[in-house]
Amino acid sequence: MNFLQSIIIAIVEGITEFLPISSTGHMIIVQKLLGIRNSDFTNLYIVNIQFGAILSVVVLYWKKFIEPLRKNKTEGNFLKRFQYKYDFYLKLLAAFLPAAFFGLLFRDQIYKMLESVVVVAISLVAGGIVLVFVDDWFGKETEDRKITYPKAFKIGFFQVIAMIPGMSRSAATIIGGLTQKLTRKRAAEFSFFLAVPTMLAASALEVFSNFHSLGANHVTLLVAGNIVAFIVALLAIKGFISYLTRHGFRVFGYYRIFVGLLIIILLLMGVDLQIAGG
Repeated sequence: MNFLQSIIIAIVEGITEFLPISSTGHMIIVQKLLGIRNSDFTNLYIVNIQFGAILSVVVLYWKKFIEPLRKNKTEGNFLKRFQYKYDFYLKLLAAFLPAAFFGLLFRDQIYKMLESVVVVAISLVAGGIVLVFVDDWFGKETEDRKITYPKAFKIGFFQVIAMIPGMSRSAATIIGGLTQKLTRKRAAEFSFFLAVPTMLAASALEVFSNFHSLGANHVTLLVAGNIVAFIVALLAIKGFISYLTRHGFRVFGYYRIFVGLLIIILLLMGVDLQIAGG
C-alpha cells in the first residue's frame, strides 16, 4: 500500500463510517480495486483508521462527553453519586461489553472474513433488504425516550452483528436503538457515541498486537489515514443525521442491494474480485 492508496481508502472511510452501508465493506472493495494485496498491515489499517473517523464524534459532540465531568451530587452514598456523575459513560460501557467479549473470542474468524469479498457482498444484500423495510417495521417516530442500562446493553448486542464485514456497525446499532423505542436521531447519536470506546479498543488492540512489525512508513500511513478520515467524517456526519431524520433508511437499503448484487454478478461471471494474500 502506497501513500496515495492509503489516502483514498481513508477518504472512503470518512464518507462511509456513519452511513449504514458498511465502511469496512467499502474499504475492502476499494482495496481490491486499487490492487492492494492483503496483509497484516492492510487489515490493521482498515481497522485503525476507523478510529480517526470516530474522533469526529468527540469533536462535534464534545459537550456531551465533557458534561458528565461537571456534574455533582451530594446526596446518597458513593455508588449513587458515582452513577449520577458518570451515567453517560457507564451506559456506553454497558453497550460496549458484548462487542468486547465476542470480538476477542472470534478475533481470528473476523480477520478471515476481512479477506472475503463474497462475505461483504452477501452482507450488503442482506443488510440492504433489512434497511428497505426497517422504516415500515418501526412506523412513525416514537417519543425521545431515555436510554436505560438494559437498553444500552441490548443495543450492544446489535453491534456484535456488525463484526461481519459488510453489515455496518452504524446500521446495526441504530436499528438496535429503534428496537428500544428510540427516535432515529437519538438512536443514531448513541450509535456514534458507542463507536468511540469500541473503535478505540479495536484500534489499540491491533496496534499493540502488530507493534513489533510496524516500520516508519507504516506509522506514516496510519497517522495520515487517521487525519484524512477524521476531516472527511467531520463533513459527513451532520449531513447524515439530517437526512436520516427526514428520510429514513430506504435509499441506503437500495444502494446496498445494488452494490452487493453487482459484486455477486461479477463473481459469477468469473471476474476475480478476491483479495490476494501476501
